[in-house]
Amino acid sequence: MGNLLDEILDNYPDEEILKADGFDDAVIGIDTHMRLVYSIPKSIEILVKDDMTMEDAMDHFYYNVSGSYVGEKTPIWVEDNFE
Repeated sequence: MGNLLDEILDNYPDEEILKADGFDDAVIGIDTHMRLVYSIPKSIEILVKDDMTMEDAMDHFYYNVSGSYVGEKTPIWVEDNFE
């Protein structure tokens, strides 16, 4: 079985779904407007695994990733690390 992103794309083959490059493993769902929903903690973790410090990863994420608007299909970034 593939990851959640693959399942979403398979279930909605006719939809235009915009994805954030490099963050496939941070996808946690899709909203009713066909925007992918990403986990902020998982996204930052991906950047840290790509040889960034935690501080650099957070700066990069909040400035370059979540701060970007690329139209009405811009992905949604959410905090989901509540216990």
